[in-house]
Amino acid sequence: MCYEADAAPPVFTPATHALAEAADLTLTSADGTAFGAFLARPEHPAGPAVLVLPDNKGLSAFYRQTAVRLAEQGFPALVLDYYGRTAGADPKDRAPEFGELPNLLPHLLALTPEGLDADLAAGIRRLRAPGGGEVVALGFCFGGRQAFRAAAPRFGLAGAVGFYGYPDTINGAPGPTQLAAGLSAPILAFWGGADEHIPSSAVAAFDAALTDAGCEHEFMTFPQAPHNYFELTAVQHRDAARESWFRLLGFLSERTTRRASGGHPR
Repeated sequence: MCYEADAAPPVFTPATHALAEAADLTLTSADGTAFGAFLARPEHPAGPAVLVLPDNKGLSAFYRQTAVRLAEQGFPALVLDYYGRTAGADPKDRAPEFGELPNLLPHLLALTPEGLDADLAAGIRRLRAPGGGEVVALGFCFGGRQAFRAAAPRFGLAGAVGFYGYPDTINGAPGPTQLAAGLSAPILAFWGGADEHIPSSAVAAFDAALTDAGCEHEFMTFPQAPHNYFELTAVQHRDAARESWFRLLGFLSERTTRRASGGHPR
């Protein structure tokens, strides 16, 4: 579990781009499933689009606000919800108790790699629809794990960014560490050194697996930061959150520079 219902992302930069759109929408996956999403789009995009992958509670206010913050910096951003197959296409129809673990667990256990991949692909198609530009995945917690998985060539992404995404096996299911040989898009990963959920040994193993695979990657670990340090009220970890935000913006800008110079993101 990651962010509570009233959580909000920190704000470190003023808006530099006016918004053309910031609204909920419904997408359709390859198997015909309708699922919820949120799109924030600047009037004049200045870089790659961002597919925002939330924690295991799905689409919430934290991620809507994160998408808006990105769009205000010139990066179109679309947030996915994971639970269209079991909880309906509109996350706003769900009771406040939906995110409590006993209620969430049956929906979480019903997720499959195939369903997640199909929903990610639908989100990527929606982001590419205006002009076929580059897309970067950005995930938090459960979504960070999915962002790392999305570095596989089948998604065609320009990069993947994960905040505290668990990289190892879960209940026998392979994680990004085990899948590293099949990952190719550049990866940026943020970790909390005081994260009780992700041991440093798991981070080191993922680092080694990506190195062995020849996958370009950068890991940033903040020694005193906990699992969900990127949050408005986590004022004692504001420096870590600030550094993460500016490195994220830099990573997105680097994808823009590569495209403009004719470089081909991995």
